Parts: sequence; C-alpha cells; structure tokens
Amino acid sequence: MEWSFMFFFNSILLGVGLAMDAFSVSLANGLHEPCMKRRRMLMIAGVFAVFQALMPMLGWICVHTIVQCFRSFEKFIPWIALILLCYIGGKMLYDSIKNKDCECEECPKLTLGALMVQGVATSIDALSVGFTIAEYDFAMALAAVILIGAVTFAICYSGLLIGKTVGTRIAGKAGIFGGVILIFIGIEIFVTSFF
Repeated sequence: MEWSFMFFFNSILLGVGLAMDAFSVSLANGLHEPCMKRRRMLMIAGVFAVFQALMPMLGWICVHTIVQCFRSFEKFIPWIALILLCYIGGKMLYDSIKNKDCECEECPKLTLGALMVQGVATSIDALSVGFTIAEYDFAMALAAVILIGAVTFAICYSGLLIGKTVGTRIAGKAGIFGGVILIFIGIEIFVTSFF
C-alpha cells in the first residue's frame, strides 16, 4: 500500500464505520446527562477517539508480533462488549429510574470508570482492524489510526450534542432511553458477530 487519496479516503471511511457504536453510546451519554458542560463533552469524545485509535494500532502490533495469541482472543470480543455495555446500560437504567425527578445538577453523572468501560466496549471490535491494516508500514498504520481517532472524535462530539439537546427536552425519560440504547448496542454487537 502506498500513500494516496484512496489511503486517506479508506482510513476516514474506516473511522466512520468504527465510530458508529461510540456515536450511539455518546448519544446515550448526552441523553443521560443533559446539563453536560462543553469541556466534559470534549473529554468524553476524546476518550472514545483514543480508544478507537488505540485498538486498531494494538491489532496491527499483534499481527506483526503475536498473531496466534490475538486470534484465540478474537472469539471473546463480542462477549466482552455484550457484558460491558449491558452492565453500563443497566446501571444507567437503574440510576435513571431511581433518580427520575432530580434536577440537572443533582443527577448522577458518568464516572471516569464507566467512561473507560464504555471506551473499551465500543472499540474492542476495532482490534480486528489491525488485520485489515497489516499491510501498512508503521507510519501508514499510525496515520490511519490518527484519522480514525479524529473521525471518531467528531462523530462522538456530535452524538453528545444531539443527546444533550434531546435529553433536555425529554428530561425524566432520557436516562432510561440512554440505558436501553447501551443494552441494545451490546446485544447488537454480540448478535452480529455470528453473521
């Protein structure tokens, strides 16, 4: 593979495809926390971007070093995503039902730990992208994952904005809806892994 328009175009498309789960989770986070400040939104989008960029790079490294270990781990990816997203979604549902009448400042916020779990859960399938970019040299692989991260950041930030906007309009039900979305994404990742 050589540097070309198609390399950049394919990397951007790969970023869009990989970011869809993170977009949905960002939407759910915005719904759950409609009073989220801009700085927090940037941090959340940044975490998703880092994980979406990191996972394909780790996959690329695995392909070039320890391929057999990665192949045996690959079958557990859908299970991990299902468990993590159902746990976070269930907790969001529980918190929303428990605190359904709280004001913005009083409502439980997404913790850093929960955000990290979401980052791993939505990007763990991107490990296998390391196989698709295995033909790239290190510089091209790095450029591809930077593009993937940048696209993910933009998409997740827009998801947070949309969720936050809708969340302020449907106040009491937004967290419940966000939790259901996370559980659905976990199930969708799991089910589509069999096809």
